[in-house]
This record gives sequence, structure tokens and C-alpha cells, in this order.
Amino acid sequence: MTKNRAASSAATKSAAAESIPERIGIAADHGGFETKRFLAGRLREASYEVVDFGARRLKPEDDYPDFVAPLARAVARGEVDRGVAVCGSGVGASIAANKVRGVRACLIHEAFSARQGVEDDAMNLICLGGRVVANVFAWGLVETFLRARFTGAARHRRRLAKISELERAEEEA
Repeated sequence: MTKNRAASSAATKSAAAESIPERIGIAADHGGFETKRFLAGRLREASYEVVDFGARRLKPEDDYPDFVAPLARAVARGEVDRGVAVCGSGVGASIAANKVRGVRACLIHEAFSARQGVEDDAMNLICLGGRVVANVFAWGLVETFLRARFTGAARHRRRLAKISELERAEEEA
């Protein structure tokens, strides 16, 4: 097995052997700032360890990549079990997070994908729109995301290996 395939195999095995997430990273720009504060509080109330990647104060001219990229890197390195990123629409956060190898982030606005994204695709970072979903609804999506577990089915591991190969090929291009 080549080094790259071994890394892909290790990534899918680690996703399959995922334990209950306990340490959750969270980040937001000005568009998701209030939602992030709300979610961080709810996560703490639910006994999660919360690692806040900012923004630490509301600053209308800030940029989501400045907060989402460090969160995504922490998810990829396993420094946090899962991540929650919030910007105004959630789109920018999703784009930025997915630039980091090993991150499987998705914009989520409904419960089915919050669960299925983890079960089938080993999604490890949820992106939300602070201007799109109400705080209480966002909390429900985060709860669903955190309760879900990757099934480890062969077809899902095969697909994740293909995604890892795409990431590797892009780095070499």
C-alpha cells in the first residue's frame, strides 16, 4: 500500500472508529457572532468542552476565513473532535473550511443532512448561516450533528478514500 493510500485508509478508519465528540471547536465572523455566542453557551450547558476560535468581539469588518481556517485546521489535526462554523449565510464558512485537507464541512439548514452528512460522509464540521437560521433551530442542527456517528459502511469508506485521493492529487498539481 502506498503512503497516500495508507493515509487515506487511516483517515477513513479513524472516522469509522469515532468516539463521542466531547471537545467542540467553534468560530464565527460578524455575521454569525450572536449565533456563535448562543451555541457556545448551549454546548457548555450540555457539558461539551468548547474551544472558541473567535471572533471574540463583534467587529463588522472582520473576515470569516480568519476564524474558520484555524478551526478547520484544528479539526483536521484532531485537536477538536468536531467543528461548528457560522457566518452570515454559512456559504463562506463552508468554502473556507473545505480548503483544509481532511475537513469535510457542509452548509446545513435542515436536520436530515446534519445527521446523514456524518453517518455517510463523515462530516466533521458543520457550517451554519447566522442570518438564515434562528438560534434555537441552529442548536437543534448542532445537536443532531454531534449525536450522529459515521457508519463505516464499505461504500462510505470507499467514497472517503476517493475524496482523500482528490485532496492528494490537488496538492500535487
